[in-house]
Amino acid sequence: MKPRLENKTALITGAASGIGSAIAELFAREGASLALLDVDIAAAETLARELADSGHRAIAVQADVSDADEVQHAVTQAQEALGRIDILINGAGINVFRDPLTLSEADWQRNLGVNLQGAWHCARAVLPSMLEASYGHIVNIASVHGHKIIPGSFPYPVAKHGLIGLTRALGLEYAARGIRVNSISPGLILTPAAERYFESCPDPEAERRRQTELLPCKRIGTSEEVAYAALFLASDEARFINATDLLVDGGRSQLYHA
Repeated sequence: MKPRLENKTALITGAASGIGSAIAELFAREGASLALLDVDIAAAETLARELADSGHRAIAVQADVSDADEVQHAVTQAQEALGRIDILINGAGINVFRDPLTLSEADWQRNLGVNLQGAWHCARAVLPSMLEASYGHIVNIASVHGHKIIPGSFPYPVAKHGLIGLTRALGLEYAARGIRVNSISPGLILTPAAERYFESCPDPEAERRRQTELLPCKRIGTSEEVAYAALFLASDEARFINATDLLVDGGRSQLYHA
């Protein structure tokens, strides 16, 4: 079977761990050349070497996505090394959960800077060449927090609601020019960040069981399952899907808790 991303080049942000690294590994297997962007350049370089050793084409580039100049420099590096970027996966993100009245200005700005502005900085950097080619797919990794409010999670959902809005606005803005913009909203996924949360609880196993029981499927999702959703949306198989958000949460957001 022909690789689904053969002759395509993808820039993946937050590529060094969790969902981002799962997307990178799957996209490589499906034939894409990869630019792995992460603030942790050492981890990105390690993944790039592992992929290269397996016969894939991958480079690492460094940027804090909240810094537009750093993003533009990293995108230029990727384009010089790999050519035009066909696919952008905006996977970089940070968890910011604070009490609204004690939230610092720095944490507010950092939340928006990485989780919302970061996606815009990356999209703005790749869009000119995508528009010139009349071809490009952007997939933003949003969250169930962009659909439902979980008490105690402020201000993270503010950014994720904005990211879904950005997805819809950009998708419609450039739909007639060959560009598609979609987003994925993962629920509870067993990422390193989720593992750290469980370990921070007084009884990690009890909290893991509690969270698992809240899911209709009675299991926590995996990063690879999110990666397959990204693969579909980034491929030409989804060419009539635009400005849409795909929930990948095991059905939890549809469940009414009495």
